[in-house]
Amino acid sequence: MRTERILTEHRRFLATLDHPEQTQQTVLAELLAANGATSYLREHGLNEHSGAEEFRKALPIRTQNAFGPWIERAMAGEDGVLTAERPVAYFSSSGSTGQEKRIPVTPTYMKRCFLPFYHASFAVLLGAFPDLAADPGGVLNLWRDPTSPHARTADGRPHLGLSQIDYRLFGEAGGPGPDGAAWATIPEQLSDADPWERAYLQLRLAAEQDIKVLIGVNPALIAGLPYQLAAQWPRIVEEIARGTVGGVPHTTPDPRRAEQIERRADEYGVLHPYHLWPNLRAAVAWNSALASLYLPRVRERYGPGVRLFAAPIGSSEGPVAVPVDNHPNAAPLYLPGCYFEFADAAEPIREDSPTVTAAELEPGRDYHLVLSHIGGLYRCAVNDVVHVVDHVGRTPRIAYTGRDVLRTVGGVDLTERAVVRALAGALADTGAELRNATVETGTDRFHAAIASALPGPLPAGFATALDKRLGETAGGYRAARDAGALAPVEVLQVHQDAFQREWEHAIRAGRRRTRVKDRIFQPAPDSWARITADERTTADERAHA
Repeated sequence: MRTERILTEHRRFLATLDHPEQTQQTVLAELLAANGATSYLREHGLNEHSGAEEFRKALPIRTQNAFGPWIERAMAGEDGVLTAERPVAYFSSSGSTGQEKRIPVTPTYMKRCFLPFYHASFAVLLGAFPDLAADPGGVLNLWRDPTSPHARTADGRPHLGLSQIDYRLFGEAGGPGPDGAAWATIPEQLSDADPWERAYLQLRLAAEQDIKVLIGVNPALIAGLPYQLAAQWPRIVEEIARGTVGGVPHTTPDPRRAEQIERRADEYGVLHPYHLWPNLRAAVAWNSALASLYLPRVRERYGPGVRLFAAPIGSSEGPVAVPVDNHPNAAPLYLPGCYFEFADAAEPIREDSPTVTAAELEPGRDYHLVLSHIGGLYRCAVNDVVHVVDHVGRTPRIAYTGRDVLRTVGGVDLTERAVVRALAGALADTGAELRNATVETGTDRFHAAIASALPGPLPAGFATALDKRLGETAGGYRAARDAGALAPVEVLQVHQDAFQREWEHAIRAGRRRTRVKDRIFQPAPDSWARITADERTTADERAHA
């Protein structure tokens, strides 16, 4: 971990918190100065001398996929389309719609925006555990997998996920923060292993280490590891005893460590992470939206002394917010990285939606997020909705509330944030706890699949409580229910491992772990069918009015 770099970038960020207007003006001016002569900006009547008002009036708000024609031109070799620099790589992400994204990555974007953002993000963790700098071997970074296979564009440039980037492309010796210890490299002979096997190999290598910090970022990785460990510990024990990794000789055989792990598993009937790593002290992950409802219970499997640190908020389109304190799920906007705009989330976002600046945000409200940066995205709607919590200095502190996805049934538009808030209320009302949840929309009814975190059935009246809370969080829900246009929500209690099984299924099907995320609305009927295959529904849940 490069301590001085982390602290330097964090200090630079802190210095901007009292100056949001000036910071944003500088970002926009630098963006236009660098890319004012590009085809995209000139096609819209802009140049390096344009101002903020001209910028907002001239350019429509677009999703990343709508930039496709210009990205295609750049990928075909045309210079100066979106950026003055040629992209050296393209970030990929399946996004909310499942469509593959292709996001240009330039050296200047990485050096002035992306890398400073990620370095600054680890300052809070480093402040809590300053000895991490001297003990990089104690960090297990589940999110980083730079040696995994990736695609390339037609002219040979990498097309890959954020977790796969090779920072040497940008003159960096390594990635930001705890980028992974030397022991974590998967043997070259196994480089073509499928994603599920790669997940095992990383866990097998970590099982011999004294892990103190776990980097997950994606909360599904934090939730999935205990499930993975419970299923794979016998194979891990066998390989540690033999000194192999994936069947390949790799380390000195360690029968004592193997016996120790097996003894703990036999004693407790299961092997939790704290049995394997008793000195584990911290985990880093997004702890907002649905994850905020299940991570507190998941954290117990890592040990009572393990602290949960909020990961930076961002997407493949660009950086958004950097933690500065112990707030569990919100962070101030990273204003030095992008020029931000926000549209009221009460209405669907459009090309001409009115927007406000970061300095104009109001605490307690939800907004669509729109960003522009020097890497070649201009007024890009990232399909995320954020909630303004408060301010740090004069900079808004925001929390991610969900994807900008709508499901309509019975004339009612249901959003991810409405479902999460209703679930939170129903959990508080009934004392229930969950491992995960998802929703399927029928023709006249919402169906909610709940994996309980507690043994036994969900508390009596949970469906009634959820129905009532949806009436508070989803506009039009109560009126539709009263008019008979919408049937009561039906709650299906599923197997406690149903969501982890679906997580495993997705990875075995070939998706990288970092891309398998929680879904409030299941995108595919077969996913819903697998999750609910072992459901049990109480009479109370079916018959409530």
